[in-house]
Amino acid sequence: MGQGDLQTMGSTPEIKWDQIERFVRFHVEGLSEKPMQVKQCSAGYSNLTYLIRIGDWEGVLRRPPFGTIPPKAHDMEREYRILKKLHLVFPLAPKPYLYCEDPEIMDKHFYIMERKQGVVLDEVMPPEWAKQEEICRIISETVVNTLVQLHDIDYREAGLSDIGRPEGFLERQVHGWIKRYQNAKTDEIRVTGEIEKWLLEHIPASPSPTIIHNDFKLNNMMLSPNDPSQAVAVLDWEMCTIGDPLMDLGVTLAYWTEEGEAETGLTSITKTAGFIKRREFIDLYAQKSGRDLSHIHYYVTFAFYKIAAVLQQIYFRWKKGETKDQRFSKLNVGIGNLMEQAYRTLRKELF
Repeated sequence: MGQGDLQTMGSTPEIKWDQIERFVRFHVEGLSEKPMQVKQCSAGYSNLTYLIRIGDWEGVLRRPPFGTIPPKAHDMEREYRILKKLHLVFPLAPKPYLYCEDPEIMDKHFYIMERKQGVVLDEVMPPEWAKQEEICRIISETVVNTLVQLHDIDYREAGLSDIGRPEGFLERQVHGWIKRYQNAKTDEIRVTGEIEKWLLEHIPASPSPTIIHNDFKLNNMMLSPNDPSQAVAVLDWEMCTIGDPLMDLGVTLAYWTEEGEAETGLTSITKTAGFIKRREFIDLYAQKSGRDLSHIHYYVTFAFYKIAAVLQQIYFRWKKGETKDQRFSKLNVGIGNLMEQAYRTLRKELF
């Protein structure tokens, strides 16, 4: 099954679509008698998503990747429970419809949520926006505003206190990701030791905890095709927790690449003329959120390091022959460049 038009699906070696259709029809009233159609929206080593349609009804199914997965990873039930409450206070988070963990229906647990429709910006601007620099600035401000809006939610009132442990969150993250990188290390990168030492010795005091997305970036958002100042969705909530909001900001800024930077393998369109620079993004967030960003270099340094560690884990599996995907054969170049970006950031040379 490709990623093109919707198709009418029966059972496939991977998924029993006829069972999925029966499950949906049992729980959703008033559906058309037309057969269910399916389109795969994402593939790879993260969670898989499929658009499903029965007549006029649409939903998006999310499930873990195929094969063996680590314990506690790709927890669809947790993501479903978070969205049930989060959607009520942050409507940009999709509304979840159904959850299932019956192995007779699918080999892994899954849930179905509402379909959001809008523009996702990866590497190419829509033709109607392509030559309008003012639109790039509007989009930049939309990202800042959306992040501030998320961090302004009272997670206690939303009933989400149980989804994370904010006390000591940043310290656990730093120690944990350094350990993960070292466990997957393959090549010597000259600056890595100095970065790790600096990160361990300079952990700042965190601001008051908030809901954090934990992978907040432009291509995890959907924008209105008619009004780029309006976000219509924020997607991929699998790592959502309660923690340090500046961790979210750091990750967003790490993905917010600028013209002339070395290739890291990160998908970003923010090099395009008109998008604000990291420095202005920081200033806007500080102004709108009221948070002290005097330690923002720490958070961005750590974000570059963390993304490098994620890629290093994939590259480690490729070098061991656990995956044959040749796309991963050059990840070491991006990892090295990300470490250089982290080093430049801690030296305050990047912004």
